[in-house]
Amino acid sequence: MTLRTRLAIVAAAAVAAAVVLASFAVYFIVRSELFGPINTSLKSAVQEVRIPPRFLGSLAPGSRPHEFILHTGYGGGFPVPYRVVTADGTYVVPDNYELALGPLPVTKEQRQVAAGNAPPFYLDGTVAGEATRSYTAQLSPGYAVQIFTSIDAENHALAKIRLWLILIAIAGVALASAAGFFIARAALRPVRRLSETAEHVRTTRDLSRRIDVAGKDELGQLAKTFNAMLESLDEAAKRQRQLVQDASHELRTPLTSLRTNIEVLATSKDLPADERKQLLGDVVEQLTEMTALIGELTELARGEEQPQPFEDVRLDLVAEDAIRRTTRNHPEVPIDADLAPTTAFGAPATLERAFANLLDNAAKWSPAGAHVEVQLRDGELVVRDHGPGIAEGDLPHVFERFYRATAARGMPGSGLGLAIVRQVAEAHGGTVVAERAPEGGTIMRFKLRNGNGRIAPDENGASF
Repeated sequence: MTLRTRLAIVAAAAVAAAVVLASFAVYFIVRSELFGPINTSLKSAVQEVRIPPRFLGSLAPGSRPHEFILHTGYGGGFPVPYRVVTADGTYVVPDNYELALGPLPVTKEQRQVAAGNAPPFYLDGTVAGEATRSYTAQLSPGYAVQIFTSIDAENHALAKIRLWLILIAIAGVALASAAGFFIARAALRPVRRLSETAEHVRTTRDLSRRIDVAGKDELGQLAKTFNAMLESLDEAAKRQRQLVQDASHELRTPLTSLRTNIEVLATSKDLPADERKQLLGDVVEQLTEMTALIGELTELARGEEQPQPFEDVRLDLVAEDAIRRTTRNHPEVPIDADLAPTTAFGAPATLERAFANLLDNAAKWSPAGAHVEVQLRDGELVVRDHGPGIAEGDLPHVFERFYRATAARGMPGSGLGLAIVRQVAEAHGGTVVAERAPEGGTIMRFKLRNGNGRIAPDENGASF
């Protein structure tokens, strides 16, 4: 059973229950309005019965005292069908009684009312083929009066009302079922669009599809969330495609060069020893560059897909490890460090890789003997080199993947080092920016949140 069908059934059941309850309420209200005046008139009629006391002691079963004439509003002295019942079970009637109603047995309840052992009561029945209602009340000790009236008209009216209420209830349930179906269909239209979009994405892998958001209710919020999810997936897929394209492009050049050098070494048997040595050196260098590129690609992908768990980290100790690694790789560039004890919440391995990439970039651009200055204060690492600096047009792009400034295209490197730095900074809720130093060179500012989760204030940061 579909959700739409279930909603339609629930709506129809709710309306049906409401219609049935309303019908019962209307029926009993109308019934009360119809029979209320009858009950009142019967009770009032009992108060009008006047029987001379001399007759009460001489009543015998079957006697017809003509004086027992009831004068009420039933027609200006016209005798109303009634009878007087005694506590021992006998009864007497006026002349018109048997003509109107015929003989009726005396019940136990009526005898008890006559004896004063039971309260007055109403009784519906059929007498001589006519629907009647009687009211029995004590007339005097040992005697009770039972007055009758016809309720054929009222029963006929109730029957018509009952029929109409049944027809209205059936029509209401039918209309509720139809309305519930259409309401459920309209209410679930966003869900249907969501399902169709999901199926379209599944079959076509087209992540650019979006759902039109028409409301601000829960379904509208669901559509917004689904669109946001598709947008994130689309962005991730685009980044993945761009990464594959850029990696393919970057790998193509060293692979082509490597293949050419290997083919020369394999086919040229009389190649001079110095040229062979140079070609072998080129092959080793190209293999080293490819290994570094593949390692950085792996690091970049791992950082996006498998974030490492965070813990309290001593940034000054992490920076010291990164300085030792850079000094080992670039012994010709001295590093001056001023590292204040600083604690932050992050992933030690990725932070160490980011610091090392910043230092390696600074050392690569620094001439031999030029110092690289490093300062750590309040969650901000500042690295300054004294190289040629970064052109104004290249500053906004230095942290993009595979981006290499014009001046850097003749130098070794993949263009992924600073992209990894930005990825690590963003994963830690921080930022990294590149600036041109006033006296030449470049300043890199890597700012993290400190142990309290606040961005370190700028006034406490480094200034070179």
